[in-house]
Amino acid sequence: MTSRPFKVLGIQQIAIGGPDKARLQRLWVNMLGLEVTGTFRSERENVDEDICAIGSGPFKVEVDLMQPLDSEKKPAVHTTPLNHVGLWIDDLPTAVQWLTAQGVRFAPGGIRAGAAGFDICFLHPRHNEEFPISGEGVLIELVQAPPEVVAAFARLAATST
Repeated sequence: MTSRPFKVLGIQQIAIGGPDKARLQRLWVNMLGLEVTGTFRSERENVDEDICAIGSGPFKVEVDLMQPLDSEKKPAVHTTPLNHVGLWIDDLPTAVQWLTAQGVRFAPGGIRAGAAGFDICFLHPRHNEEFPISGEGVLIELVQAPPEVVAAFARLAATST
């Protein structure tokens, strides 16, 4: 295996799906106090979501509360309550190129703008013959970290050594 040419910096988000996001809001917003910072609707992604936040600045973690626009269509954002985990990546195009060469399977769609405005792509939850490495049942979102997040994680790493 060649040397990894990118870094996973930290958790960018978790996405929680359900048939009714109002029920998810009762816990995450009303009881736990997360702030709703935005919304996102996409026919292509079959999702209606509220974007919430824990923390602030470069260490803010996004919590997406999602429901499907149509429960009969895919992607079925509500069928797995913990829909996916998002990871900050310092160099997303390099990561995708290297991981693909190592046999990691990506979900269709390639690198694209995500709900929060960052470039994203997804590791497929299941492997196949051509790509034997996958999330093994977990959908994993890779998220291009903006420069201030990359710098903040670099400062944190420098102070912990």
